[in-house]
Amino acid sequence: MSDAVTILVADDETGMRESVARALRREAFHVIAVEDGAAALDVLRRGGVDLLVADLRMPGLDGLELLRAVKVVAPDTGVILLSGRGTVEEAVAAMKEGAYDFLTKPFDLAPLIRIVRQALQHRALVLENRNLRRRLDELAGTGEFIGASPAMLEVLALVKQVASASTTVLISGESGTGKEVVARALHRFSPRRGKPFVSLNCAALPETLLESELFGYEKGAFTGAVGRKMGRFEMADGGTLLLDEVGDLSPAAQSKLLRVLQEGEFEPLGATRSVRVDVRVVGATNQDLAQLVKERRFREDLYYRLHVITVSLPPLRERREDIPLLAQHFLRLYAVKNQREIEGFTENALAKLVDYAWPGNVRELEHIVERGVILARARLLGLEDLPEAIAQTEPSTRVISIPLGMPLEEVEQRLIEETLRRTKGDKELAAKLLGIASRTIYRKLKERGSETAEPT
Repeated sequence: MSDAVTILVADDETGMRESVARALRREAFHVIAVEDGAAALDVLRRGGVDLLVADLRMPGLDGLELLRAVKVVAPDTGVILLSGRGTVEEAVAAMKEGAYDFLTKPFDLAPLIRIVRQALQHRALVLENRNLRRRLDELAGTGEFIGASPAMLEVLALVKQVASASTTVLISGESGTGKEVVARALHRFSPRRGKPFVSLNCAALPETLLESELFGYEKGAFTGAVGRKMGRFEMADGGTLLLDEVGDLSPAAQSKLLRVLQEGEFEPLGATRSVRVDVRVVGATNQDLAQLVKERRFREDLYYRLHVITVSLPPLRERREDIPLLAQHFLRLYAVKNQREIEGFTENALAKLVDYAWPGNVRELEHIVERGVILARARLLGLEDLPEAIAQTEPSTRVISIPLGMPLEEVEQRLIEETLRRTKGDKELAAKLLGIASRTIYRKLKERGSETAEPT
């Protein structure tokens, strides 16, 4: 952190100003020292200041006025105020206006260094949560489809590519990976988006009810059929029908589904006429349908009808890059739903979420974040708000998915950024882990526009 950080010190007392600047420089921070608020404001306007350490009482523009100016000209800059014994109340008032902390003169330099590091960590966390929210806003055009990992970007690209066609699509993946979200994205990007999207969980209904749910029935078709009921196929006419857990269809239902896919028509129970429909069928399953075909538990001809285009969803543990985005998405969703003012996650909490194995995939993550939002007692959701099994997760060996064909320069950049995340921004340690010079990391970040300073 230290090598890349610029701290501005503003104090009209020469001895105090030089003492604070000297202590911060010993910690390898880049320090700019000025004698009053007006000079500090000039520096802040030029940009590049991460943290301001200012005396509360200065001639001209004092610390409180400078704090207010910071919120306008450099809102991302953290502020620590230094106050005399008689100005503590003013310092407390300044904290209410956004200062991170204050120290009462005289003070030891060790507490100052500790507060400076805490303020910088807090600023980094705020910026990270803001960046997550920004990335979520950028993904808003894909609806509920949240994912920036190479694997999910490939899924999104495939969905957009095949959306305009009317062919059947099979979505495979473990439970909780978001198969219905992908199906909805497929519908939303298609010419059918103005028509109904209808879904049916084939595993949730007994065989006796499944057929009537799919195809409907006529009045008097059986005892209790007091009126005509429209089936899911008819409800989805012109649109998209998602058959979730399609591998659990009974042999009889499979046979009738095959006819609809081949002929585009079906007969409701008790009907004497066929009903024609124009429906795009999307199947979803967490089972290996090819294996079910070998075991004669699934019709081979139906399998090939569904298997025209297959979208395979990776489990969450294989796309950990998406966890911060998904977690922030669910936090925003449930904070609004439960009327809680929660801005994001602490660094430790987010790290544990990324390291956890997520056997329940995205669905489990959603439930954990919802629970955390309800239990959170601060503006940031922390370790204490997570279940013990997650809070005690040991750091995992991270794997980065690199799609075939990614430019070598992009691969190198992804490795550097992921290693820096794992080392919490320690560029020297990251360089050692990657077996490269630290200057290479600074140069790569500077080329990317992520960094402005190099070590001397």
